[in-house]
Amino acid sequence: MSDFLSTGTLPEHYRDLALTVRDFANQVVAPVAAKHDAEHSFPYEVVAGMAKMGLFGLPFPEEYGGMGGDYFALCLALEELGKIDQSVAITLEAGVSLGAMPIYRFGDEKQKQEWLPRLASGEHLGAFGLTEPGAGSDAGGTRTTAVEDGDSWVINGSKQFITNSGTDITALVTVTAVTGETGGKKEISTILVPADTPGFIAEPAYNKVGWNASDTHPLSFTDVRVPKENLLGERGRGYANFLRILDEGRIAIAALSVGAAQGCVDECVRYAGEREAFGRTIGSNQAIAFKVARMEARAHTARTAYYDAAALMLAGKPFKKQASIAKLVASEAAMDNARDATQIFGGYGFMNEYPVARHYRDSKILEIGEGTTEVQLMLIGRELGL
Repeated sequence: MSDFLSTGTLPEHYRDLALTVRDFANQVVAPVAAKHDAEHSFPYEVVAGMAKMGLFGLPFPEEYGGMGGDYFALCLALEELGKIDQSVAITLEAGVSLGAMPIYRFGDEKQKQEWLPRLASGEHLGAFGLTEPGAGSDAGGTRTTAVEDGDSWVINGSKQFITNSGTDITALVTVTAVTGETGGKKEISTILVPADTPGFIAEPAYNKVGWNASDTHPLSFTDVRVPKENLLGERGRGYANFLRILDEGRIAIAALSVGAAQGCVDECVRYAGEREAFGRTIGSNQAIAFKVARMEARAHTARTAYYDAAALMLAGKPFKKQASIAKLVASEAAMDNARDATQIFGGYGFMNEYPVARHYRDSKILEIGEGTTEVQLMLIGRELGL
C-alpha cells in the first residue's frame, strides 16, 4: 500500500471496487435513503444488494465463503457508502467488523465453518453485545453473567446500543459475560448466542437522533442456555480479544467518517455552483469557497490517516495509535463538515429532505461509537508513553 499512500493513486483492483460501490451507492442506496430514514425502516433490499455484490465477505478467505480480499477493501466500500447513507454503511461495518470478524479471528474451525459462510454471504447478520448501562469502555462494570451448568452456559443480563441485533436476518449475537473471577478481577469471556435461543430477546428498537435506517436494540438474556462449545476464543480473554476487534473497527469507522465528510463536500460543491444570491452563485463568494476548501482539507487529511492505519495493519505492524488517530480525526471531520454544510445550505440544510441534514444528524455518533473522542485521546496518550 505504500506506493499509493505517497501518490494518492489506488491500485486497479482497489479502484475498481471503489467505483463499483460508488455506482451502487448512487443508483441503489441514494433513491431510498430518505424514505428509510423518515420511516425508521431497515433497508432489506439494499442489504440484499450488498450481499449479492459480496461486500459482507470482502475481508474473508474464499474457504469460508468470503471474497478473498482484505480489510482495506472493506474500508473503501464503507467510504463510498458513507458518502450517501451512513445507516447503510454502519450496517455493513457492524456486520463484518463486529458480527463476523470476532469469529474469524478467535473462533475454532468448527465455529468458523458453521457461521462464517452465512455471515460472509450477507444472507444473515451477526452482532456483538458488549455495552451495558454501566459498562462499555469500563470492562469492570460488566454485569451480564454466564454460569456453567453441565454442558451449557446459562446467561443472564442485558446489553444496550447493539447494532444489527434485531433484524429478520440476524443470526447470532456474540456476548461478553462474566464467567468467573481471577485475582479479584472479573473474568470476562465471549459466547456465541444464536438469535433463536429461548430467553434471548431483542427489545423494541431505539428512537435515535440519526442512523435511523440502522437496526439498534437493547437486549435481554433470561436463563439463556447455549452449549459450552459456544465459548468464542480462550476463556477469560473475551474483553482483551474484543479490544483487538475495536482497534481494527476504528479504521473502518474512520473510513465511514471520511465518506460522510466527503459526501458533505460533494453536496456543497454542487449546491454552491447552482444556488444564486445577489445575482451570482454563492460559490463565487470567497467566504463560501474558503469554507468548502477547509471541508475538503479535513476529508483529505482524514483519508490519509485511515490509509496509513490500514497500511500498517495489513503489513502486520503495530497500528493501535494510528487507528485511534484516524478515528479521532475522521469522526471530527465528519461532524465539522456536516455542520459547515448545513450552514452553507442555509434553511434548506435544516430540511430532512436534503442529504446534508441527514449527515448532520448522523455524524455525531461517529464521535461516540467504537470508542469516544476522549477514549481515542487517552489511547494516543498511552501510546506516547504518557
